[in-house]
Amino acid sequence: MIDSHCHLDHRKFESDREAAIERAQAAGVEIMLTIGTGDGPPDDLEAGIALADKYPFIWTTVGIHPHEADKCDDASLARIEELLKHPKVLALGEIGLDYHYNFSPPDRQKAVFRDQMAIAARAGKPIIIHTREAWGDTLNMLRAEWKGTGIMHCFSGGAPEAQACLNLGFYLSFAGVITYSKSEGLQEAARIAPLDRILVETDAPYLAPVPHRGKRNEPAFVVSTAARVAELKGITTAEIDQATTENFWRLLRL
Repeated sequence: MIDSHCHLDHRKFESDREAAIERAQAAGVEIMLTIGTGDGPPDDLEAGIALADKYPFIWTTVGIHPHEADKCDDASLARIEELLKHPKVLALGEIGLDYHYNFSPPDRQKAVFRDQMAIAARAGKPIIIHTREAWGDTLNMLRAEWKGTGIMHCFSGGAPEAQACLNLGFYLSFAGVITYSKSEGLQEAARIAPLDRILVETDAPYLAPVPHRGKRNEPAFVVSTAARVAELKGITTAEIDQATTENFWRLLRL
């Protein structure tokens, strides 16, 4: 199984990072994609690379999260472009729009999102999208400015948003939220999503799935998310494991 989105560099793993990685492997999680936005970028753009260089089964990304868009400058963008050449950097992300907190002004978020899509296009890399309370602007920008593929990380929409993302060529990555009882719209999205266009993730240390809800999330828990997606689709967890693994390799060209 693959955890297609986690934050292993996060300070919440400082005390037991090695043990958390070992627990993931023991649970059958053979590959982890740790997201290289760091803990307060753009200063930490190489946080994921340091881990990916240490472990052969960990891969990474680079990118500036919308929360940090106001800190982005030309030097940050140039560094992203350079780091995308690293052999273990598979995608640019997570990038996008977040209007829930507005830690950076929306116009600045849009500008940095646009700049990073252009960098990814030049590099021929997929993008990993973060969108929160910004579906309209996110989809409009992708329709206007992106011609490639990518991942809708921690997909949080319903069936209409799922279909819009699928129409744009994106894969839907389901996180622990799908195990929560009140996530009916999200669960319907999982039911309608084609098996060859889905992934599973933890977004660790955030959003632990049932039965671990309330705890710090970690990559081992992706097994619970996969089991719930399998249940929603009426297939076995083994079938979800196989499909999401094949989807990951195909999308990220490994």
